[in-house]
Amino acid sequence: MTHEEEIELGKEMAQYAADPWRFVMDMFPWDSHPELKGAAPEKWQREVLEAIRDGLPEEKVRVACASGHGVGKTALTSWIILWALATCRDTRGVLTASNEAQLYTKNRAELTKWHRLFRGKEFFNLTATALIRKDPGHEFTWRLDLLPWNPFKAEAFAGLHNAGRRILIIVGEASAIDPIIFETVEPAASDINTQVIWCCFGNPLHNTGPFRECFGKFAHRWKRFHVDSRDVGISDKGQIARWAADYSEDGYFFCTRVRGLFPSAGSAQFIPTDLVEQAMVREAQAMPNDALVLGVDVARFGEDASVLYPRRGLDARSLKPIELRGLDTVRVEEQILNFCQQHQVDVIFVDDAGAGGAVVDHLMRHNLPVEGVAFGGKSIGDISRVKYANKRAEMWGNLKERLPYLALPNGADLRDQLIGPELKFNLRGEMQLERKEDMRKRGLASPDIADALAPTFARAVFPKQFDDMGCGNVVSDYNPIERFEDELAGRVQTPPRYYAPGYPRLRPEFE
Repeated sequence: MTHEEEIELGKEMAQYAADPWRFVMDMFPWDSHPELKGAAPEKWQREVLEAIRDGLPEEKVRVACASGHGVGKTALTSWIILWALATCRDTRGVLTASNEAQLYTKNRAELTKWHRLFRGKEFFNLTATALIRKDPGHEFTWRLDLLPWNPFKAEAFAGLHNAGRRILIIVGEASAIDPIIFETVEPAASDINTQVIWCCFGNPLHNTGPFRECFGKFAHRWKRFHVDSRDVGISDKGQIARWAADYSEDGYFFCTRVRGLFPSAGSAQFIPTDLVEQAMVREAQAMPNDALVLGVDVARFGEDASVLYPRRGLDARSLKPIELRGLDTVRVEEQILNFCQQHQVDVIFVDDAGAGGAVVDHLMRHNLPVEGVAFGGKSIGDISRVKYANKRAEMWGNLKERLPYLALPNGADLRDQLIGPELKFNLRGEMQLERKEDMRKRGLASPDIADALAPTFARAVFPKQFDDMGCGNVVSDYNPIERFEDELAGRVQTPPRYYAPGYPRLRPEFE
């Protein structure tokens, strides 16, 4: 290529700086090269390229594509890379994937093919780990690096800044990428006066994690695509037919590997996502005599929250949960007393392990209907005949059984916490729930709110009766908050003699 031809080609490529679709159609020999003769981009690939084009005026474009196998994700990735680097001076980018084998044997191999077919290949040098502009002096400012992700070296993604220019971020097999990588990349994707194109591609294998949230909690930030392998011309229809014969179309394998849909539950997910989402839009209904139950999860770690979760019958929405940060059990007790002063609570279930044991003891002194629940204790059975390894698993199981009828608040935190824990079986064949510590290792938040809702199903609580005859209910004018403050100040040494409004005499020895 002569110098004049290079100048003309550079000007031509610059015309496509805001139109990746036209770039792809003009920069590759679709009609003349033997490898491409008779081939053309798939409909979904064109839609993604047009989505990038249409979003560029806003400078920040995020595209998430969940697909089945064999639809052309790696080819599309290569086109986007070559367009981004060829049409904007000093573009910086990074391509990462689920593992090094995927990155180098598939993504780089495909990029090598399209770089060889690219009309402007003379402008760029493709090494084992990077695509670099040949222009002297731009080796470090005009390049895309193939960077394997490592959750213990997430800082490698932190320096991706390019003020006033273009940044390209491509994540392959995004379902397997650790959340810390997304969190590290996020600041670079928010640089002002910078054109940022962030694309995530992959099979929707997991129903939790940052890739799933591109289609859920953060859907408003992403242009989203679901690609069914059956609708793509280049997919292996024979293999798809064999999978259809072996697996249900609504099952986990076919949904994630063919239809490009996130399953209602992951392979080890305890509570299906669709059950939670239906409960969050269901109309809240409670009968007048439904019992009001309060579940309390007392935090044990600084980052966790103590939570009070009230539930009246099947209505777990009308009364909002109360979150308290820190390990201040005094505040927890104060909030419980305050709530009981405003509402007639029938039973208070408290996780009595650790700091929760002190809360149970103090509430009993106030003659409140409190029951300590040992999350690690033996299950007693409630609704189903499933064998549970401990009380926590049983309570979550009871919650899951009632979800088809329950009304929940529509909140992302509660949703994530309910669908986050996974299940497994011990050597005795008993079902147990994933520990909070193991969830943290997977990058998930502690399910504090869900662990406060679950104890409200520790046992069956019968509806209260609107009949004071013979119940011994005493309404005292002694304020429980004042009593609590008196005890803290050391002004009261004897057990309380009051009963909150409507409470039965559970401890007559205090009279």
